[in-house]
Amino acid sequence: MIDYKLLEALATVIETGGFERAGAVLGLSQSAISQRIRTLEVRIGQPVLFRSPVPRATPAGQQLLNHVQQVQLLERDLAKSLPTLSEPTARLRIALNADSLATWWAMAIGEFCRSEILLLDMLVEDQDIALRRMREGDVAACLCSNSQPVAGARCIPLGSMTYLPLATPSYKTQYFNQGFNEQSLQSAPAIVFGPNDQLQHRFLAQNGYHGAFPYHLCPSSEGFVKLALAGMGYGMIPEIQAQHEIKAGRLVSIAPGQSLEVELYWHFWRHSGGVMERLTTALKAARP
Repeated sequence: MIDYKLLEALATVIETGGFERAGAVLGLSQSAISQRIRTLEVRIGQPVLFRSPVPRATPAGQQLLNHVQQVQLLERDLAKSLPTLSEPTARLRIALNADSLATWWAMAIGEFCRSEILLLDMLVEDQDIALRRMREGDVAACLCSNSQPVAGARCIPLGSMTYLPLATPSYKTQYFNQGFNEQSLQSAPAIVFGPNDQLQHRFLAQNGYHGAFPYHLCPSSEGFVKLALAGMGYGMIPEIQAQHEIKAGRLVSIAPGQSLEVELYWHFWRHSGGVMERLTTALKAARP
C-alpha cells in the first residue's frame, strides 16, 4: 500500500510548481519533500517526476495523481457523514475541447465549483484526442466526441454543438463567388485548430469533397474567430460562439444551409464518489 504522505508530496509539487513551494505549503523543508519523492520512486520502481525546467509528472506519476484525485473525492463524501473529519479541497484533472471551454462550459460548472470548493486542472484537447488521455490514466474525466466508454468508466451523452463554415463576406466573394464547389475548395484557405482537428475534413467529406486544401493552423478557439474576421480563411466555428458576428453580418456561411453536428460525451470513472456524480448532474442540466 502506498503511503499517502508520499502521494501528497507529489501532488503538491505539481500543483505549486516546485519543491520549495511544496514544502512551504506542507510545512516541510525542501529536502524533506525531495526525500518523499525519492521514496515514492523507489517504492514503484520508476520516476514520478521530470524535474526540470519545471516539475511535471511522468506517465507513472500522472496515474498516481489521478489516484490521489479519486481518493480526495471519496474522502469528501466520507467527511459529509463523519463531520469530525476535515473536508479536503478536491482537484479534478479534466480533458475537454477548446470550443466547449470558450462557450458553454464555464457557465455550466461555475456555480457548482464554487459551492463544492472544487478546483479544476483543465487540459485542452481536440474532441477525438481527449479520451486517449483518460485511457492512459492522465485525467480523471473528459469531454469529447467519442461515445465508447473506457473500461471502468461511465459515458453520458450531453448533447451536440452545431458548427458552421464561416468567413467574412469579402472572403466569400473572393473565393466562393462561383459557389461552394471543388475548384473553390482547392484554392480557398481554411483555418484548422490543429493537426488532430478533423472537423474541416468531416464537413468537406459530408459535402462530397475529399481532396487537399490550403489551411492555417490556429490552436486557439478565440484566435480562430479572429483569423476568420481578419479575412484569412474560413473555418468550422460553433454557432453559439459566432452568434453576434453572424447577426452583425461580419461572418457568413460559405455553404448556406450546411452545418456539422458534433455530439459531446462526458466520461468519468465509476468509483469517483458523489462529487463526480453531482458534477455530472450539473453538466446534464446545462448541456450545450
